[in-house]
Amino acid sequence: MLAELNPAQREAVLCLHGPLLVLAGAGTGKTRVVTYRIAHLIKQGVPPAAILGVTFTNKAAREMQQRARTLVGRAGEQPEISTFHSLCVRILRRQIHHLGYPPSFAIYDRADQQSLAREVLREIKCPQAMLTPEALTSMIGRWKSLGITPQQAAARAVEDRQHAASAAYARYQRAMKLAGAVDFDDLLLLVVELFATRPEVRRCEAARYYHILVDEYQDTNPLQYQIVRALAAEHRNLCVVGDDDQSIYAFRGAEVTHILRFTQDWPEARVVRLEQNYRSTQAILDLANRLIVHNRRRHPKTLRAVRSAGVAPRLRVFESGEQEAAAVVSEMAARIFSRSAQPCDFAVLFRTNEQPRLFEQQLRRQRLPYVVVGAQSFFDRKEVRDVTAYLRVLVNPRDETALRRIISVPPRGIGARTLEALSDRAVAARQPLWEVLQAYAAQEGGEAAREAVRSFCDLIVRYRQRVQQQPPTAVVVELLSELRYEQHLERLYPQPLERQARWNSVQELIEALAAYEQQAERPSLAAIVDELALQQRDFQPNQGCESSANAVVLMTLHSAKGLEFPIVYMVGMEEGLLPHRHAVHAEGTAIDEERRLCYVGITRAQNELLLTMARTRPRGGKAVRTQPSRFLLELGFYVPMDDVEAENPSRHPGHAARPARRGTP
Repeated sequence: MLAELNPAQREAVLCLHGPLLVLAGAGTGKTRVVTYRIAHLIKQGVPPAAILGVTFTNKAAREMQQRARTLVGRAGEQPEISTFHSLCVRILRRQIHHLGYPPSFAIYDRADQQSLAREVLREIKCPQAMLTPEALTSMIGRWKSLGITPQQAAARAVEDRQHAASAAYARYQRAMKLAGAVDFDDLLLLVVELFATRPEVRRCEAARYYHILVDEYQDTNPLQYQIVRALAAEHRNLCVVGDDDQSIYAFRGAEVTHILRFTQDWPEARVVRLEQNYRSTQAILDLANRLIVHNRRRHPKTLRAVRSAGVAPRLRVFESGEQEAAAVVSEMAARIFSRSAQPCDFAVLFRTNEQPRLFEQQLRRQRLPYVVVGAQSFFDRKEVRDVTAYLRVLVNPRDETALRRIISVPPRGIGARTLEALSDRAVAARQPLWEVLQAYAAQEGGEAAREAVRSFCDLIVRYRQRVQQQPPTAVVVELLSELRYEQHLERLYPQPLERQARWNSVQELIEALAAYEQQAERPSLAAIVDELALQQRDFQPNQGCESSANAVVLMTLHSAKGLEFPIVYMVGMEEGLLPHRHAVHAEGTAIDEERRLCYVGITRAQNELLLTMARTRPRGGKAVRTQPSRFLLELGFYVPMDDVEAENPSRHPGHAARPARRGTP
């Protein structure tokens, strides 16, 4: 096994005790190092259950689990490999009762949060012009990622908007607790609170693991950083793998300082640098290396290609965004139609979500298949949200957001006025809505509304009992049949194609439930609901050639991290786009992060890289002159006057970037 590793990878795998920082540059085989290290720990006698591997996406966690299982080659006990949020769910299921929440707590997604935020803002009579539900949930998320409580937020408030938001935050948290629910940020925040206020809980959870490995350490936010330190404090067997040059998620709360100061936090730490790149050609890596040295606060490292020099990266400059899109798509079409490439060989990477529109138009015109990664999530579809709401209520009827969603889906004679009156009664009595519904149904009298509520409560109670005794997926299929949910979709969507697409989404969800049930040692609906909630964070269908469709991929630079493509187009290389205008006008290290984003884009390319810019972009109905991205100049490209391929810096070693000629961008 060790013979398959290069010297730096082997060093990282063999260093088994004490803190270790593995600086893994793009394409240097970090997943291999993590999984081989896990396998080597087990071969050295460490019990698999004492090993914890943590990463950021379910996809990465599944890949690590599969590769580790293949290497270890044994059935039975396996190391615990999961995302931060999955780890925290497991901790909270065991320990959240210490904080006054039920162990069967519900996990609210973004839509649930905004629904609750809307109610809270209505209660405090906050005008929409001052604060929208979306803005409130965004502010609450930022506060929580920094560990700021409602009381602390109120103490820091200066403006009216901040006072309103902090008051809404306090009501939001009270409503969540009353409903027995948490949101994604709470999963981390409540674990930090448990560890800080209950030392015995921290010791109990830390004692489960003797070795901890953290992937993508540069992406940790302050809460994740505190959780890792709390779990590793005693045994200090902590291995973190990451690349400060690929830290691009500050908007999610990630702090690059965590990886930059690792050796200060853990003074006895060893540092191993992985610099041998297996993905890109040397010509592409030369460009990446040339760019990233302009960031001064970084761990020095230089990527070296295993492959040969390759095709030199190019820059093309166009008069307009329309010409840019037309030329890029025409070039792809020519190569696809000549069979020198297939659609999924190509990725078009852009900085903002508005940029792909022109490329979509041209791709449709050329009749080329494409996917836009990051479009509407599967879990945001109405029919998927309906079914998952039923699942959540079967697990926890106190989940008020889910309960409100399904109480009239399909319509069953419970009108808006009845629901509003019962909701008011629940608020006044400080009781969960579910308890008020049951009490109302139990009263004597046979009026239509009470009969409808009684029938609904009976349905939920009946199926809650069944999921305790029968396989969850089979029970869900029967529930949908009893609800006549397919017929409900037929009434809502008269167009046959849309109706079928909606029902197909329901079938896809049921297949996902069956897959989770098959993989789990002890399948339960509660575990399935947790898995579905956690999947929503990174569920991205149709990613390139991994999908059933062989299609050109359009995606943002942020979405592209962790992926690779034979041929990459980085479009819109202009000041205001990359770097983004917010970063241009911001203070501090915002430009450094934009430079890292550009670096991530460059290092997605395996064989060929083309950068493009337009001299004009529309703004306010006019074509406005642009300026070339400062990164083009740092890369050594010369921006020409004519619509031609730019001079490539790799042809001129030591070439200094020249400013654009007078009269050109």
